Parts: sequence; C-alpha cells; structure tokens
Amino acid sequence: MKVTALNESVKKETSVVKRPASARGTTELGWLHSRHTFSFGNYFDPDHMGFKALRVINDDVVEPGQGFGEHPHRDAEIFSYVIEGELEHKDSMGNGRVIKAGDLQYISAARGVLHSEFNPSRKNRVHFLQIWLQPRMGGGEPRYAEKTLGKDARPNALTLLFAGEPRDGAVEMRADADIYFGKLDAGKSLAYHPSRRHGQWVHVISGDLSVLGERLQPGDGLAVENADALEFQSQAGAHFLLFDLN
Repeated sequence: MKVTALNESVKKETSVVKRPASARGTTELGWLHSRHTFSFGNYFDPDHMGFKALRVINDDVVEPGQGFGEHPHRDAEIFSYVIEGELEHKDSMGNGRVIKAGDLQYISAARGVLHSEFNPSRKNRVHFLQIWLQPRMGGGEPRYAEKTLGKDARPNALTLLFAGEPRDGAVEMRADADIYFGKLDAGKSLAYHPSRRHGQWVHVISGDLSVLGERLQPGDGLAVENADALEFQSQAGAHFLLFDLN
C-alpha cells in the first residue's frame, strides 16, 4: 500500500513545446495563402501530425471572389474563426451563412457532409482559421452551429466557445475538448488551471503572449502537458485560442 501511495503522488514533469509560426507548412495557390500548423494536404511532417484530439489548424487567406468548392468531410469536428473579412458557407444540410470577422462556425461532419467556403467580397481578402478535431466516435447525424463572439468576448478572461459537455453557453462538440477564446489587454494577465489528464494547445491569433516561459507571436503555437496552471501575460494585448483536450 505504501508503494502504491508513493507512485500515485509522483507527478510527471511539465512539458512545454513551442511551434513557431515560421516553421509551419505552406500552401500557395495564387488565390489561397495557407499556413499549416500540422500535416495537411501536400504538406507532411511526421513530427507534426496533431496534438491529442487536435488534428488541423490551417491559417488561410483567400483572395476576393475565390474559395473552396463543394467537398466532403466525415468523422471530424470542424470550426472556422474569421479573423478579417467575411466567409460565405453552404452545406448539404441546407445551411447558408456569411460569417463575419470575430465570429465562428461549427460543423460536426459525423457520417458525412458536403460544404463549400467562399470569399463573397469583390475587393477584400478573408483571413480565417479552420480547425479540425477528432470526435469521440465516428458516425451519427451531421450538425451545424454558429457562435457570435465579436465584441462579446470578455476582456482579460477566457470565453468558453465549444465544450465536450454543454455548459456556460458553449456549443457542445462531439470531442473530449474545451475550446476557449482568450482576450488580454496590454499589461494584463490571467490564469488557467487545467485537468492534468488533458493537454493544452495555445494558438496566438494577434498580439503578443507569454506563457510558461515562452513568448509567442501571431501564428505561434504551444503544446503543454502535465501543467498545474497556465498564466498568460501580454505586453501589448492579445487574442488567442486555448484548447484543453484529451
């Protein structure tokens, strides 16, 4: 019994690994300028296949009047966050929306869905993040939701966007994950206390961010495991995403 108690009391060392924006994969198609945090499409890196349930973070810029034609997905939890401009979405469930800067769109592809994404502007680019997570299990009915964030994001706090279990106004996902939007004003900080059975991924959207001794800029990512707490600080202000997932 004493040995068991001793083993249970031993904590694993905290792991912190930075993924610099400059090291990401790239796709350049003239109408599309994409940066891939993890392996995607023609970009393959066996050392960066995903993190826990997180499989894709694509940082996409689409030229005016261009976009992704109708294409299929299945068994993936997909959401898009529009950073700048507008993104027009259509899918085989009958949804058709224009997502504006600061807002999000969610699809649970489940057993299968078709969708397209298009920049409806004739003069402005659209800049957005598309993110995929692995669901707890395959199959089921596809579903769709939107999340209006914009000016409603709380300053110097984490706003829960998506959750594995419904709570606090978050959109329920079919993944063992909680996803937060972080907003820090210049010179401010905030703390987060995760479950030690989960890992955390931080993605900086804008501004500067310091966490666990690492200084992050836009596009940078950070993988964290076995941390008791994460303290986020910013000198000039920051917007970022925090994934807490299994």
